[in-house]
Amino acid sequence: MGFLLLIARSFINTFGITQPGPEGERRAAYFIGTLLALIVVGMIIALAGFLKVRG
Repeated sequence: MGFLLLIARSFINTFGITQPGPEGERRAAYFIGTLLALIVVGMIIALAGFLKVRG
């Protein structure tokens, strides 16, 4: 959870979003972590599809 909070805080501070409370910060961490996981899964699926078409 600490790593997700670090990512969420960095994202919030980078884009100048108003600092949320502890509950909102935890919710934002889960949301951002989920989006990052979906991106990674999508990249893996795209790579697998590319390799299947290529090979």
